[in-house]
Amino acid sequence: MTTPPAVSSSPGSRAPGHGRKRIALVAGEASGDLLGAGLIQELRERLPDAEFAGIGGARMRAAGLDAWHDCSELAVMGLAEVLRHLPRLLRLRRRLVGRLLAWKPDVFIGIDAPDFNLGIEKRLKRASIRTVHYVSPSVWAWREKRAEKIGRSADRVLCLFPMEPPIYARHGVDARFVGHPLADAFPLVPDRAAARDALGLPHDVPVIAVLPGSRVGEVQRLGRIFVEALGELWPHVPGLRVVAPMANEYCREAFAAVNGGNFADLLDGRAHEAMIAADVVLLASGTAALEAMLAKRPMVVAYRIAPLTHWIVRTFGLLKTDRYSLPNALAGEAVVPELMQRDCTPENIAATLLHWFRHPQAIDALAPRFRALHEMLRRNASARAADAVVELLHSRKSETGNGTS
Repeated sequence: MTTPPAVSSSPGSRAPGHGRKRIALVAGEASGDLLGAGLIQELRERLPDAEFAGIGGARMRAAGLDAWHDCSELAVMGLAEVLRHLPRLLRLRRRLVGRLLAWKPDVFIGIDAPDFNLGIEKRLKRASIRTVHYVSPSVWAWREKRAEKIGRSADRVLCLFPMEPPIYARHGVDARFVGHPLADAFPLVPDRAAARDALGLPHDVPVIAVLPGSRVGEVQRLGRIFVEALGELWPHVPGLRVVAPMANEYCREAFAAVNGGNFADLLDGRAHEAMIAADVVLLASGTAALEAMLAKRPMVVAYRIAPLTHWIVRTFGLLKTDRYSLPNALAGEAVVPELMQRDCTPENIAATLLHWFRHPQAIDALAPRFRALHEMLRRNASARAADAVVELLHSRKSETGNGTS
């Protein structure tokens, strides 16, 4: 944790909008740190004298953030872990709000981490500090009314997907589609040969990339199912190689426990290379499905949640879509197979994987669809996000308090 920056001896004397712009940012995990770094770099080009402070990781610090805390302090996953850390997180947030109110930023940008950031945004907005929430929760998939709640906290929402701003508009919230940074990071035409060389994989063998989730609970829930599916598939795909990029050491340990060294070569990170190198990707639903689409690889999306959780979601109508994966949601139709809940079995997964290997023409048909979706999301997201923040800084504060400007 870095040493906190000195706060003005008379912080109340500074009014937002006067002198050098002060921009506060809070990112809650590694993905947010990456988004924040790109945003800071673009904001520096537009506001060379701006000061940046808040919570971030190594990338945001390298971009110029004065980090009062490291984002690892917020990276808590799973209900039990959240409950264990809740008192500490609440204390941290309370102190942070006080410090922000004293520092008087011209704008506060909460990057993802809605459970932590939206409360901060709401408090600062009441104090007439402009607020931005960067990365919309999945209001397109479930609990659309959250959009209204988010609008009470954020003056502007920066969305990664084009279907999100119309949802916010229905609730009177100013939301802007800026594109997805991952679409900027992936080349439109990935180099499979180079990816295989980088991973030491032969060019002439079939390869599957397996990504059973980025949280230990997901890996424990899905890992055994995925490994059993590979066992079913193995006799039907001669020479098959399996690579399994792991999100962190804890996920690696969890997957190694079920893999037993039988099928998959475990990698530390390198998910993008593994996807590009693969013939087919087997993954849990989430951002990995978007990454596989950007890698232009066919995939099988398989996921299972606790039966009680699934019953609650369905019974109370919390889920508003039958398309769980981002490629299908973006395309508006089923372009990749989804095996959810009861359908998420080793037999079904193996059969669906085998379909891709036996029908290369189906893979060829995916390529133009995936490229079109890629181009739709490829918008130079960090630059567009910075433009939206600067525009808000220069605009008149909303008098209605409904998030529009």
